[in-house]
Amino acid sequence: MKKLSETPLSMLDLVAVREGSSTADALKIALQTARHVETLGFKRYWLAEHHNMAGVASSATAVLVGHIAGGTKSIRVGSGGIMLPNHAPLVVAEAFGTLAELYPGRIDLGLGRAPGTDPYTMRALRRHNTESADDFPREVSELMGYLAPAREGQRITANPGAGTEVPIWLLGSSLFSAQLAAQMGLPYAFASHFAPAMLMQALEIYRRTFKPSAQLAKPYTIIGVPLIAAPTDEEAQYLASSVYQRVYGILTGRRGKLPLPDANFIAHLDPAGRQAIADFLAAGVIGSPETVQSGLQNLLDQTEADELMLVCDVHDPALRLRSLRIAAELASTPALA
Repeated sequence: MKKLSETPLSMLDLVAVREGSSTADALKIALQTARHVETLGFKRYWLAEHHNMAGVASSATAVLVGHIAGGTKSIRVGSGGIMLPNHAPLVVAEAFGTLAELYPGRIDLGLGRAPGTDPYTMRALRRHNTESADDFPREVSELMGYLAPAREGQRITANPGAGTEVPIWLLGSSLFSAQLAAQMGLPYAFASHFAPAMLMQALEIYRRTFKPSAQLAKPYTIIGVPLIAAPTDEEAQYLASSVYQRVYGILTGRRGKLPLPDANFIAHLDPAGRQAIADFLAAGVIGSPETVQSGLQNLLDQTEADELMLVCDVHDPALRLRSLRIAAELASTPALA
């Protein structure tokens, strides 16, 4: 059985733009947060690609990966993920190959097959390209080829990129990427921070069908965990009301900036609205240190994940840092009595 004290913690950041602040503020907060979790001993800091969303500032993901890596010293930095249908594999290979040359041994390349946006924006991103998520396996293989050592007679070479062998991760919220990651012998990260319904089934398929590869000898899994920690359950729930509002906005088609906390928000929703938020955040761990420690350990007991990737969106940046510090301290100590 996996123990929390023996499980690496990492972080996924969508670089939320907060109500009352700017995109520039969000980018500064991201670097501050990365430096903070580096000092706490987090293993990696990933940034997620989304487009045409007023409350998310991580659309130029490779640029942000470079910014965060350049502002930190040792933590691994990467994409969680690059949405491959939006990009030509050669362009991704050159971007992450450049990052790998600048920050050797510190760059991860997580890949997703969803567009991370609406159909109109997807067409704007790749113009007249006719490829879709169904082309994902071929594009992953093409990208891996560009990052592998160049072969004699190879017609197209990624420069930079060739020979960097940037570690590739497959990301998913359904069974498709779990099957593909197992088939290709790649590490797998499940997006349980927003789509937990198929978590257990995806992990089971991935582990059962995994085939060792040059990159990975045995299965390795990360799960996304929405996390808010505070001195008391009551304060944590109050801070989480910002996330509840944002989730409800996503579910009802009204996306926006990360709202200020509202202690009465959940109480004013109908039962269907409350249940929809609960389903979205079913893998979430929100509460006091005792609640958070037991919640994280319960997730490990259920999933046997190799790594926990926390998603921590608190409107007040200082309280976000406090939340992450609480989690790190819990992960470094034995279970509370």
